[in-house]
Amino acid sequence: MTRIKPRTLLAVQILAGALACGAVFAQDRPQRLASTQLTAGFHLINAEVASTQEQRAIGLMNRPTMPANDGMLFVFEQPGEQCFWMKNTLLPLSIAFLDEDGSIVNIADMKPQTLDSHCSAKPVRFALEMNQGWFAKRALKPGTRLKGAPFGSR
Repeated sequence: MTRIKPRTLLAVQILAGALACGAVFAQDRPQRLASTQLTAGFHLINAEVASTQEQRAIGLMNRPTMPANDGMLFVFEQPGEQCFWMKNTLLPLSIAFLDEDGSIVNIADMKPQTLDSHCSAKPVRFALEMNQGWFAKRALKPGTRLKGAPFGSR
C-alpha cells in the first residue's frame, strides 16, 4: 500500500473540489459548440453539434434565446431509442428524431423546464432541436429528409 503525504492528499482533494465546482458552474451557463450547416429543402439550419455524452447532457440548457434558424444536432454513436427532457431548458423547443440518412422519424414539441420524456418512435442516430414550431411552420414532417455532412449528403 502506498502512503500519501497529508499535504499531497489535501492538494488532491482541493483539485478534485475545484474540478467538481467547475463542472457545476459549466452547467449554469449555455454551452457553445462547433456548428454545421444542414438543409431541409431550401431552408438553411445552423446546428451546433453535440456529439459527446457531456455535450448531449447539457444540450440547450440555460440558453435564454436562440436565432430562428439555429438549433442543436445531437449525434449518437449508434442508433437507439433516444429520449429527451427539458430540465433547465428555458426555451420551448421542437425536436425531430432523424434516421441515419437524415429522414425525420417523428417530431415532438417540448415545454421548457419540464421532466416530461419525449422519445424517438424507433431507433435513431440523430435528434435536432429547434425553436418550437420551426418544423410545423415549414411543413416539415416525418419522411422529410434533411441534408448535410452528418448524414453523408450535401
